[in-house]
Amino acid sequence: MDDSGLIHDWNVAEFETLPWGRRVELDDETLRDGLQSASVVDPPVEAKIRLIHIMDELGIHSADIGLPGAGPRAVADMVRLCEEMRDAKLAVAPNCAARTMLADVEPAARIAQKTGVVLEVCTFIGSSPIRLFAEGWTLDGMLRTAEESVSFCVDEGLPVTFVTEDTTRADPETLKTLYGNAIRWGARRICLSDTVGHATPSGARSLIRFVKREIVDPSGVEVKIDWHGHRDRGLGLANALAAIEAGANRVHATALGIGERVGNVEMDLLLVNLALAGVHEADLSRLGDYCRLVSGECGVPLPANYPVMGADAFRTATGVHAAAIVKAHAKGAEWLADRVYSGIPASLVGREQEIEIGPMSGISNVRYWLAKRGYDGGDTALCKRIFARAKRADRTLTEEEVLDIVRT
Repeated sequence: MDDSGLIHDWNVAEFETLPWGRRVELDDETLRDGLQSASVVDPPVEAKIRLIHIMDELGIHSADIGLPGAGPRAVADMVRLCEEMRDAKLAVAPNCAARTMLADVEPAARIAQKTGVVLEVCTFIGSSPIRLFAEGWTLDGMLRTAEESVSFCVDEGLPVTFVTEDTTRADPETLKTLYGNAIRWGARRICLSDTVGHATPSGARSLIRFVKREIVDPSGVEVKIDWHGHRDRGLGLANALAAIEAGANRVHATALGIGERVGNVEMDLLLVNLALAGVHEADLSRLGDYCRLVSGECGVPLPANYPVMGADAFRTATGVHAAAIVKAHAKGAEWLADRVYSGIPASLVGREQEIEIGPMSGISNVRYWLAKRGYDGGDTALCKRIFARAKRADRTLTEEEVLDIVRT
């Protein structure tokens, strides 16, 4: 069974007029920006290797594997990850972050030489007036260090992404100067950063369109545009989708949105939204493994109400909701049951709809719950006892509480 008119999707009403029909690249920042969160644990390299393999299965195109300027441990982990990506022939490609300083880009070159892996270098520098004022920087001084680092990477044969921090609060002329020169020095990808989560969707669209129209197109060179967003205003995912609409070629995100302060765009949610839009075709059944691995190894709790991967994402104890799902099952229509009260099919990410029993439940919740576990859902006396207990409760009953009634 398919939708066949059962769902009218306003989200794709203007599909033909937006650039959603093209594929967008995804860059996973979990192992760099994600680990910059003040609350996370930097996991052992074995966990990082497992995560890289899952990224590959999820169809993620590239991964930031660290900041070589952070010290010996970071460099050692990056070497091991490059070796694994090389030996396992993973499709996901490595990159790293580096300040526009030789002290950062030289270790990246040594890692590439040691492993024989093409390591993209994302070299970054601040760009907003407030940042320049706080740092005491001059534009001329910034250009000197930027040229030195970009030219070094180009001479070493390393692909370069030139990143400006706080792009969403930078003025147009500064961006033209920085990006224009970076392209002239050999950078073939530029990254626009909403470093402090300042942007709104309209701001993200305006910035992408400006950079494309005023900087990239006039250069006469094929240059790709990245979007790196944070979610300080809660707009990270919305901004990322707006950036894609405006023409961004690659979007950065992290597992569960971990990262500086309140974090980055959520890669797991971005994957789901792109899959629902029909522009990401990889199997997402391991998305739960991806989230659980990061949650466990990085010490990041996964809230019950977290979209898609939280415990309650596909779980209901409400009678009206449960009745609709039960009726769909009665029609023998799993497709229908997975969507009648869910905007995201649980099967997309390897999960299923769950019906529980609580004070807001109807008798159909009880019958379904029992039948699902192999008990007689038609036992009227048993159903009434469970139903009466649920109505006296102030929360959803646990499985053990219901089974106690069944056993007695």
